[in-house]
This record gives sequence, structure tokens and C-alpha cells, in this order.
Amino acid sequence: MDYSSYKGLKIERNGRILTVTIDRPEVKNAVNPLIHGEFSRIFGDIAQDPDVGVVILTGAGQAFSAGGDIGWLAALQSDPAATVAAIENDRRIQNSMLDLEVPVIARVVGPAVGLGCSLSLFCDFVYATPDARFADPHVSVGLVAGDGGAVIWPQLIGYARAKRYLLTGDPITGAEAAAIGLITEAVPLDEIDARVQAMAERLAAGATNAIKWTKASVNAGLKVTANAIIDRAAAYENLTMLMEDHRIAVAAFQNRSTPQFTGR
Repeated sequence: MDYSSYKGLKIERNGRILTVTIDRPEVKNAVNPLIHGEFSRIFGDIAQDPDVGVVILTGAGQAFSAGGDIGWLAALQSDPAATVAAIENDRRIQNSMLDLEVPVIARVVGPAVGLGCSLSLFCDFVYATPDARFADPHVSVGLVAGDGGAVIWPQLIGYARAKRYLLTGDPITGAEAAAIGLITEAVPLDEIDARVQAMAERLAAGATNAIKWTKASVNAGLKVTANAIIDRAAAYENLTMLMEDHRIAVAAFQNRSTPQFTGR
């Protein structure tokens, strides 16, 4: 498989281990239209690559991903067609991650916010530093959590705890996330690379079909649940992207002020 067309994602192969790096470190790997489009394709491409046994997903520099680029979100407000296209990409990303049979390991340092949070939590293993920060603050910017949060948080930590974070947008540290089962393990910064690499090598050297099909069997039930949620959450997010509260929130973020929501 040739990954040379990818520009916002850096793709590196080491034997049967494929590392996908979100590569905008100057803005904490915020997701722009280029990266968003590439994420809608990358997991489908990996599924067609017989030489990949495991994937490592991470971010360049000191962040996993700060979520959607605020300039891009602002531009979407005046472009309904682009809004629909972005929502369609969100649906493709979620479905392609659930469909991918090879295991995916997230290495999280720094913030994993919004879509960045969903990308990490949809992985099969999530290793994060204790001070990493997971958050799905869609409601804080007047949006529905339509890019995966409504799907994956309740499955990992139950509905009561999931609503605690999804309805407020509050963050949770890597240490706290590990303690409640949101992620696999919190690992000190000086140990995380070795821990991720060791698991990747173990999986890559394992019984490929047994590992892939066990993951597919586990995900079968998750996909049934996800299919009941993804379209509804995406449709609601599409609506809220065009509403006044979202405009207010984006303007407040750009002005470094507190949004005063109107409920419209």
C-alpha cells in the first residue's frame, strides 16, 4: 500500500507496525480540512494493506490533538455544504475505525480534545501520560458530540459517568481516565514509548488472524450500538453547527471571552 498521498498525516512503516502521526505540532495537531479528509480514508486504506499487523496512532510534539481547528469551525458556519461534508467524514471515520480488524494503539501525550479524544478512545489500546488531558467539549462550543463521543464514552465507562463529562465538556486527566477504565493505562512520559512499542511488537508477532477476528467479534456488538447512535448524533451536530449558540461560542473562543448562550 502506498501512503505517499497523505500530507497532514505522517505514515511510517516499521515491519508490520504502521505509525500514523497527526502532524501539525505548531497548533497542537488541531484537525483542519486536510487532516479530517485524510482520517476519513486512512483506516480504509490500512484495511486493504496485508502487510500491516498493528497500528500506532499518535500526535507530533507535545499533543495528541487539540480537536477541530477553530478557524475551520468558523468557516463552516457560513457554508452548509461544507458542514454536511464534514459531518459525512465524521461518520466515515467512526465506521472505518470500528470496521478495521487490525489492532490500533493510541499513544497520548498532552491534550486529546474533541475529535482528537474520539480518535484516541476508538483505539483498542490507549496509553497516556498521567497528565494527558481527555475532553469532549462539544457542548462548550454549542455542538452535539457527533464525532464519536456519544458512541464510545458510555461503552467504556457507563452512561452515568459518560454523561458527567459529555454534558459538561469537562476534561479528565490520563491518570483519572485509567482509574475509571476510560483508557488502558497511564504511563510516565519517560516510559510511554517503550510501553507502546512493546505492545505493538507483541501484537505484530502474534497470531494475526486470531487477533484480528477476536477484535472483529468484540466490535460486532459495539457496531450494533454505534449504528443506532452515529446517524442521529451526526444529524444533531449538523443542526447545531448552523445555530446561533455555536456562532456565539466560536466568537467567544476567538476573543478569549466567556460565551453567553441564548438557547438558539
